[in-house]
Amino acid sequence: MNPIYTIDLSLKPTTFDLWHVCLAGTVALLSLILIMCLLAMLVSLARCKKKQPAEQNNQALAQTPEPVIKIVEKIVEVEKLVHAPTPEPVILKESTPEAAVQFLGLLQKEARFIDFIKEDITNYSDADVGVAARVVHEGCNKALNEHFTLASIRSEQEGEKITLPQGFDASLVRLTGNIIGSAPFTGTLVHRGWQVTDIRMAKLTQGHNANILAAAEVEL
Repeated sequence: MNPIYTIDLSLKPTTFDLWHVCLAGTVALLSLILIMCLLAMLVSLARCKKKQPAEQNNQALAQTPEPVIKIVEKIVEVEKLVHAPTPEPVILKESTPEAAVQFLGLLQKEARFIDFIKEDITNYSDADVGVAARVVHEGCNKALNEHFTLASIRSEQEGEKITLPQGFDASLVRLTGNIIGSAPFTGTLVHRGWQVTDIRMAKLTQGHNANILAAAEVEL
């Protein structure tokens, strides 16, 4: 008759031998391997999520027609090359007072222009002023013709109707009166304007003082 073995699960081991040590180490190692596998799975899932948008963009680009791709590439190249234009610096031209006083001296020489302007004419009659003005007029006209070539800006006769197109040069034509709207403008030519086409001024020597318009005269 075979003996019957019974196991009491409520009993606690009272000894901890080598076999129990190996069993506990095996369980700990398997637990560590399981944790590492779970971490590797989580990392791979995160990488797949990051790759999906890039793959979708590549697929969309592959499905885009080739001409559109070339146009987009050219636009990107142009945006890289083209920069915002820098504003041009404002260059101010310096005036040349020597030329201005030189011509003023010519008017004084030919027409006694300064003497006429600085003279108090309130005590003179209109006839006397008219005679003096004729002399000044002839001398100034002579100085202008000798040293300048003048031309009219507009070829039409004063009093005629003219039309200024869009984009006309505002430095050549000055608008007066009731200015409403934008060009083209139609109006009456009041003055044809003047412009210099040639200048023939004499060159000054090194020691010449252009500020002396007329030397003082002493009669001996």
